[in-house]
Amino acid sequence: MPSRNVIKEQIPDSYYHVYARGVNKQKIFSENNDYAYFIKLFERYLSARPAVSKTGEVYPHYLDDIQILAYCLMPNHFHLLLYQVDVPYLEKFMRSVMTSYSRYFNIRYKRTGPVFESCYKAARVGDESYLQHISRYIHLNPKSWDTYRYSSLEYYVHGGEPFWLKTQLILDQFESRNKYTEFVSEYKDQRDELAEIKYKLDND
Repeated sequence: MPSRNVIKEQIPDSYYHVYARGVNKQKIFSENNDYAYFIKLFERYLSARPAVSKTGEVYPHYLDDIQILAYCLMPNHFHLLLYQVDVPYLEKFMRSVMTSYSRYFNIRYKRTGPVFESCYKAARVGDESYLQHISRYIHLNPKSWDTYRYSSLEYYVHGGEPFWLKTQLILDQFESRNKYTEFVSEYKDQRDELAEIKYKLDND
């Protein structure tokens, strides 16, 4: 099992770039409903009050323990930028989301076995000033990044984000939303910097 960036020691009051991909690099999102269901899980586990299933099951509740700063869902993998208030809530939150999604995916597509390649991987972000670069890396994953439907970029650009998405911490590092958009769109001139970030994430 791959071990790079698998959390060995969780740290409270910390930011993490979390990512996982499908088993054998297969798709984990095949239709619009798949993306929508995964995003709906953020609402379930970060709701203002504990969510309850149709059968009366009370779902775990992490609103006071986990924040999502940015995300991007790609056909065969996903990226999240998370803040963990205390341990071990990152682990609990990711287990809840990935287990619930795996159950949904297997039922929907009449399959069995693991959906994800392995446990999620996570790289701790030790410097808050680095968060803007991680958010840009996440938002630039799709080729058509500026029109991509399944990332948090649209909320950084236009506002109106859902209650569980916390954009302001990163946006506060810029004079305006337009400045953040410019920061992301200038990726061609800073390709080496982004490549260095990717190399570090892949080799830590």
